[in-house]
Amino acid sequence: MQFARRLFLVAGVYGILALLPQYFLEARIGRDDPPPITHPEYFYGFIGVGLAWQVLFLIISRDPSRYRLAMIPGMLEKLGFGGVAVILLFQHRIAPVTAGFGFVDLVLALLFLIAFRRTAPVAGGRVSMAG
Repeated sequence: MQFARRLFLVAGVYGILALLPQYFLEARIGRDDPPPITHPEYFYGFIGVGLAWQVLFLIISRDPSRYRLAMIPGMLEKLGFGGVAVILLFQHRIAPVTAGFGFVDLVLALLFLIAFRRTAPVAGGRVSMAG
């Protein structure tokens, strides 16, 4: 369980550090990697949803057994960006540096799977929502 605690803590902190600065980089991203962002609602929506997931990873890190089932959508979240990044890289539609972040997500998805398998479910298979 220590593996899962550390993994989800590192994943959550890494994700916050990677995503939060993007709130202030819209114009620069448009200049450095044209064309400029034309649908800011998607850009900022992606960042907001991504940050919400990082908070969930921090919650999972506190009690992996209790939140074990939340690891499943966590894996899907990582595959959602990582898988798309690989496809877009092979189509020459994203920069290799962007794909690098996708590869990190694919590694995290695999590590989340390992953590899921190594974490014992809550006794009786029930998760209490009480504090």
